[in-house]
Amino acid sequence: MAATGKFDLDGRVAVVTGGSRGLGREMVLAFAEHGADVVIASRKPANCAAVADEVRARFGRRALPVGTNVGNWAECDALTDAAYTEFGRVDILVNNAGMSPLYPSVDQVSEALFDKVLATNLKGPFRLSAAIGARMAADAGGAILNISSVASIRPNAAVLPYAAAKAGLNSLTVGLAQTFAPKVRVNAIMCGPFRTDIAEAWTPDMADYMSGLTAQRRVGEPAEIVGAALYFVSDQASFATGSILRLDGGTP
Repeated sequence: MAATGKFDLDGRVAVVTGGSRGLGREMVLAFAEHGADVVIASRKPANCAAVADEVRARFGRRALPVGTNVGNWAECDALTDAAYTEFGRVDILVNNAGMSPLYPSVDQVSEALFDKVLATNLKGPFRLSAAIGARMAADAGGAILNISSVASIRPNAAVLPYAAAKAGLNSLTVGLAQTFAPKVRVNAIMCGPFRTDIAEAWTPDMADYMSGLTAQRRVGEPAEIVGAALYFVSDQASFATGSILRLDGGTP
């Protein structure tokens, strides 16, 4: 299927972590619709395969599912190798995989939980960006997009390890934009509350609270990330790097 419109990604290869559900799935489908071949990575290979089948059926693009725990350094390297073996190149990397487990109080956060949250939200994006970004910079260039969170600048007691990791991701965004300049652009979307897998753990009171935080008095739907994501990974953002966009419905 030929790509159309200003967000033309025809001939490009996109790697999306956390790509089988939620925001990641929406970005995978949007990139494929606009002409990209896609690598779909998440911890559950069957879910990745299902999205890959959907991409092929709906858009006729090549799609590679890769079961990956991005919190594991070696699995990040294996994902990188799989993408380059299959396609010979990567033009777009989206570090979207994330997690924020609930905990009863900050003093009951275990070392294992803390390490897992930091590994998924920060260590994995660092390793993938370093490995893939270096290859992009040595080749034709590319775009890296990090999916951050408004919690990185508005932390609260319920999400402290997650907030700290996302603050680190913001820092990586700015630093890597300098590291891989001028051929690789690195940007981030700082998301507010979205109706994704994390929202499934919300109680009704929490859901009402999260909706009430935003100026729009609702949480975002996963598809509402697509416009911003397409902008950052396409040539329309050719002069944008080191940028962090708030996409949070007006969260104060």
